[in-house]
Amino acid sequence: MARLEDIPQPTRDNIVACECPPLETAPWVEGPALSQRRIAILSTAGLFERGTAPFTPGSGGYTVLPASLAPNDILMSHVSINFDRSGWQRDMNVVYPLDRLREFADDGFIAGVADEHYSVLGSTDPKMMAETADSIVARMMRDRIDAILMSPV
Repeated sequence: MARLEDIPQPTRDNIVACECPPLETAPWVEGPALSQRRIAILSTAGLFERGTAPFTPGSGGYTVLPASLAPNDILMSHVSINFDRSGWQRDMNVVYPLDRLREFADDGFIAGVADEHYSVLGSTDPKMMAETADSIVARMMRDRIDAILMSPV
């Protein structure tokens, strides 16, 4: 992750000026142990399925990534001069740790892995993300997802 002082001035100004909406509820909740939870990934890498449209800059939408997608069918829209893609190119688990979650499930550390995972485009104005967040949460609740593994990029 880039330090604010390392980001070029126009981008830095936009980030500093971006207003974050306050949380109206407590974000942390208690619940069952990880060994009893199904987990989904939420990445800010702008991941999308090959053959579909990539994210556009400032997009407030999201993509659904079926867990059955082959690694070669997952592409990244995230672009930044502050992001080194070489780790992603060598091992998708750097950004999208699906294999690690499957290993945790196999070992009984977590109850299971979601059938669908999600990606948004980082560096998006938080005000644009409220509808997206609500939509993702509704899908996860419908699919009985108990926890989210956040993968910020």
